[in-house]
Amino acid sequence: MPPLLNEIVQTDPALGILRHAALLAEAEGAPDDEELDLLYRQTDAGFLLDLAPARVWPELARGLMGSAPAKMLGNLRECGALEQILPEVEALFGVPLLSDQPGEVDLGEHVLASLDEASFCEAPLAVRFALLTMHVGKADSPKEHLPVHYKHIERGCPRVEAIAARFAAPADCRELALTALAESERVHRVSKMRAGPVALMLERLGAFDAPDVFARLMTVCACDYRAFPGRTRAPYPKAALLETARAACADIRDDGTEATREARAIAIARAFQSLRWADED
Repeated sequence: MPPLLNEIVQTDPALGILRHAALLAEAEGAPDDEELDLLYRQTDAGFLLDLAPARVWPELARGLMGSAPAKMLGNLRECGALEQILPEVEALFGVPLLSDQPGEVDLGEHVLASLDEASFCEAPLAVRFALLTMHVGKADSPKEHLPVHYKHIERGCPRVEAIAARFAAPADCRELALTALAESERVHRVSKMRAGPVALMLERLGAFDAPDVFARLMTVCACDYRAFPGRTRAPYPKAALLETARAACADIRDDGTEATREARAIAIARAFQSLRWADED
């Protein structure tokens, strides 16, 4: 055991579980059974149950920002720790998610794949937190509707809020996760045939006045898109579409009036070569 990890384990075994899972994720290959068994015994002993969530956060954030966040979460799941610190995410495993490929995908595995994509593009912590939490409202979707998840946003919003509050996560993590929950499916469905709603979406998402926040949301949506089978590292067409729309509005002065919105819709329609600019979403 590395000296630093040994010191952490001796000082606080609970933090040692989290750090050990993250370090194992950084190593090449799968962790051996002995190491996983050690993590399981420590978790089963209840070390994590009395650990204040605010103390969990630095270790969780460190693992999320590592080169293998999905592997780290897999290690925590393997030893039973994920169920104790993030039961909302643990509950996603085994839940079906609709895919445009034949068959369905496991929602928990989809979250892990999206985090791998986030690591590949060196996404910031807020993006990775959003990907970790944005699907938590789907864990208990009515079985008769699966693999469709009706009203998951209504269920997910208080859960994302609770996770962020529990860990005292930074405000930008909470805010991006809530925005991704509310808007990602709309982004995935955006069409060049409806320039009016695209203009309203860009305004709502801060594309004109908060470009950094908008860019992070596009990264979340791209990683979520690429997590589906056959899309690993693939270009995200909706991001390109929205960038075309945003660029078309670059020279339009924003005076906060309906005239500005109309001018943007017309500019986007021209860029899209579409006349259907007045439709509302």
